Amino acid sequence: MQRKAYVPGAAALLVALLAGCTSGSADSGTTDDANPGDAGTATAVAQPGKYRTLPEPCGAVGHGTLDSLLPGIKQITDTEQRDAAYAGEATLTYDTDRKVGCRWKVESTDATDHLLVDFERVVSYDNAVSDASQAQTIFATKETAADLPEPTTSATASDSASASNSASASASASGSATPSSSTSATSSSSVSASASPTGLQPRALSDLGDDAFLDDGLSSSGSTAKQRTVTVVFRTSNVIVTIEYEEQPATVGVVPDSQKMQDRARKLAVQLADSLNG
Repeated sequence: MQRKAYVPGAAALLVALLAGCTSGSADSGTTDDANPGDAGTATAVAQPGKYRTLPEPCGAVGHGTLDSLLPGIKQITDTEQRDAAYAGEATLTYDTDRKVGCRWKVESTDATDHLLVDFERVVSYDNAVSDASQAQTIFATKETAADLPEPTTSATASDSASASNSASASASASGSATPSSSTSATSSSSVSASASPTGLQPRALSDLGDDAFLDDGLSSSGSTAKQRTVTVVFRTSNVIVTIEYEEQPATVGVVPDSQKMQDRARKLAVQLADSLNG
């Protein structure tokens, strides 16, 4: 019986075909499972705030400025007591990178004056919201709580004139400052804004920081001396600065001068804003 001849080439071709089928099946599986779009997807993260730290608050106001805001300092004859008055007292805080403040209180023959300077550095915990945007939201809440009256034409004109005075005063001021929450809302609730003369009523300020407002009120404490509280709040990027300036005359019936107190508080605010941007 005749045997069939063995053909090596045919066997090799069969092996190659089988290998090709197996390889194609594996490659096809890899292609189906891949998702190139996942690798190219990136989540946008909001920008961090401009400021990462806060200053030492009791060193934020120079002696010359304190002499103007707290006239009683110059009447203190004891050197140690005068130095203590200039030094002020730091407010309680648990995180000096987020919130700091300082208070001063000085009595004179004419009145008792109080000054509070507060700095708050805002940090957003939402990746989609920047620190500055979060600070803007907090500032807006403070402004709403102050319940400012509708602006008038005379108030706008007075604000522009006072802005020029504040800017020139800042250039010649001897004290320097560096850049928070503040009690402006509670102060506003305890005083009457209607006591301020026309043009000096509480209002938004357009020439200070990124956002700013001024509140001014006179206490209605019956027969005792009237206490005036002037509050200036402004925002620069993710830092909110609050200035509270209070004066209570020593004599019953005497009313603290609204324009004088507003000018002093705004000059200090301009100094602090310039220092923040410096």
